[in-house]
Amino acid sequence: MEAQDHAVELPLESEIEWFLDHLKVVRGASRHTVAAYRNDLFGSAAILRENGLVAWTQLSPDRLIYLESRLGPPLAPATSQRRLSALRSFLKFLKRNGQGPSTDLPSTGGFRRRKRMPKALSPVRMEALADTPETNSATGLRDRTLVELLYGLGLRISEAISLEVNMIDFDGEMVRVSGKRGKQRVIPLPSETAEWIRRYLRDARPVLARKPVAPILLGDRGGVLSRERAYNILANHAQASGIESATGPHTLRHTYAVHLLKGGADLRAVQELLGHESVATTQVYTMLDLEEIKHRYRAAHPRA
Repeated sequence: MEAQDHAVELPLESEIEWFLDHLKVVRGASRHTVAAYRNDLFGSAAILRENGLVAWTQLSPDRLIYLESRLGPPLAPATSQRRLSALRSFLKFLKRNGQGPSTDLPSTGGFRRRKRMPKALSPVRMEALADTPETNSATGLRDRTLVELLYGLGLRISEAISLEVNMIDFDGEMVRVSGKRGKQRVIPLPSETAEWIRRYLRDARPVLARKPVAPILLGDRGGVLSRERAYNILANHAQASGIESATGPHTLRHTYAVHLLKGGADLRAVQELLGHESVATTQVYTMLDLEEIKHRYRAAHPRA
């Protein structure tokens, strides 16, 4: 009897917390992912409660329509889609555990935004950005090494700032990376990138280090380099090198992928290097060449 009461009368937020625990413990989601799910699900729960929902088993098609009506403007389409996607994942979890509503899962297609093409720097601009840090200082060497990890290896910013020395095989010219949900992958280590990492470890890191920390990249005060500081470093050097558009860590990762594909690398190989679970995610980079072809065609053809 107690189990049945628990299933029917448990507050909305308690079952959300149950799902969040599942994300953390079973699926190994990061604290940032869990926080995003909590914010989106609590927001949707608050809206549905206004419509009389007191238990997730009461969720009906009419209440889903009400939720969708509340997720329109002024909310951005990306925010609306994210909230519905989070709710869909949550309800799927409840159904698998016998606690979900009988209604169909919500669709997220109505809020889907047009896929943006990733930004990529030209080889000339990429070299200009890489050459901007003053490498005769410890922080300058650190900044150059940050650029090398993001562009030379195509790392996510979270992977770059958590990279440790024991993950680098200089002799074998390989780097072992722990990506999303702890998925391991191995990336070839370019010789120039390896040389900058060696210089940083030899000449800069001992100067910056003030306490023992495992990650390679250090902040100005000797602690682990933060995401925010990494973004600022890249933005400042991009501006100094004459790049007008916003340039962040993901721009360099995009540039890595685009340059590999334009150089003839296999799409599946680039998928593995980037750590994408689906080749469809990687395939967006191939569209860049099509856009370039269209641009040249319109410039050259008299009827374009």
